[in-house]
Amino acid sequence: MTDRISKAILITGCSTGIGRATALRLAGAGHPVFATARRTESLTDLASAGCTVLACDVTDEASMRAAVESVEKSAGAVGALVNNAGYGSEGPVEEVPMDEVRRQFETNVFGLARMCQLVLPGMRRQGFGRIVNLSSMGGRMTLPGGGFYHATKYAVEALSDALRFEVRGFGVDVVLIEPGAIKTEFGNTAIDKVEASAPSDSPYAKFRQALKEQIRGAYEGPLGRFAGVPDDVAKVIEKAITAKRPRTRYLITAGAHIFVTARRVLGDRGFDAMMRTQFPTPGIH
Repeated sequence: MTDRISKAILITGCSTGIGRATALRLAGAGHPVFATARRTESLTDLASAGCTVLACDVTDEASMRAAVESVEKSAGAVGALVNNAGYGSEGPVEEVPMDEVRRQFETNVFGLARMCQLVLPGMRRQGFGRIVNLSSMGGRMTLPGGGFYHATKYAVEALSDALRFEVRGFGVDVVLIEPGAIKTEFGNTAIDKVEASAPSDSPYAKFRQALKEQIRGAYEGPLGRFAGVPDDVAKVIEKAITAKRPRTRYLITAGAHIFVTARRVLGDRGFDAMMRTQFPTPGIH
């Protein structure tokens, strides 16, 4: 263990949404924050708010390594890593192009895993660290049309559970954050992906239309009241970083609690039946 314990916080994906809100909240509370995004010009206001801004593309090894090395040069080690970078990609499993599937895993899983690998030596040396991984309620249950997105979040859950056990003895805590619908650009990105992957003669056309309506409805209209805002998640991330003994998982929003409970109580067939009230079953006319 080193004499000096770094509490520097490195956050990925700060250009919008949860990452941006988290950087602002933590910097506002006086924490040393290193906010990252692929393009630093999107972080100008975070620099004005007291964050150190760095470029970091979680699909690029050299970029990730450079970001971690910058924090270590400045602070000695990364004290807390917030793995926030990620996006949602929706569409029927049969029709989502494999290039998009690979991009989704590179961003949501492989980049997250590599960032953990890069910060852990420094955390172990100082005998302290926090790794906060952004999962989703979608890491605990699966909705139609989101097979590959959910697969990435299930992977994040599995990696985090294994890592939590492996690094605890070195003074490192691993925490999962599991938000439900949060009012960011996430929903618009997901809708764009539904449309982008649709062939002109898709047998899933009606299903795709319903999927877009369901995604929209999760953020707008009556269901929107169950959605949260980015700062709701930022508050919980702050708690996960500052708590003496953080919980292993934080499920966020009323909607997330409702869906996860329904999935557990209803079982496979019951949950499928509930989904059939929301989506047309492909192949059945």
